[in-house]
Amino acid sequence: MSGATDWWTLGVIAGLAGVTVLTRCFFFILDRPWALPAWASRALQYAPVAALAGVVIPEVVLTQGALTVPWTDARCYGALVGALLYFLRRSVLLTMAGGMAVYLPLHLLLGW
Repeated sequence: MSGATDWWTLGVIAGLAGVTVLTRCFFFILDRPWALPAWASRALQYAPVAALAGVVIPEVVLTQGALTVPWTDARCYGALVGALLYFLRRSVLLTMAGGMAVYLPLHLLLGW
């Protein structure tokens, strides 16, 4: 053992590896099929939308922890166009392309 790595550190690494393997293989270890309760399955349908909103919305409306002024920030216009395109066409690719088509010229040419 070197001075930087002691037995405690190796034990913690081995323990974390064991917990990781156990939790990832949990469903394979069981001898019978396992299903989520209906309420948990229903709640997990909203998890991706909630996670995306939790990441995207603060990035669009905040700059260094303060609310942005929408008419001087290209992110707000790009997000608005992207949301509008999604609600009109229901296409994720069109949403990303349209939002970036509005955001990039405003950001690069006008410096917003």
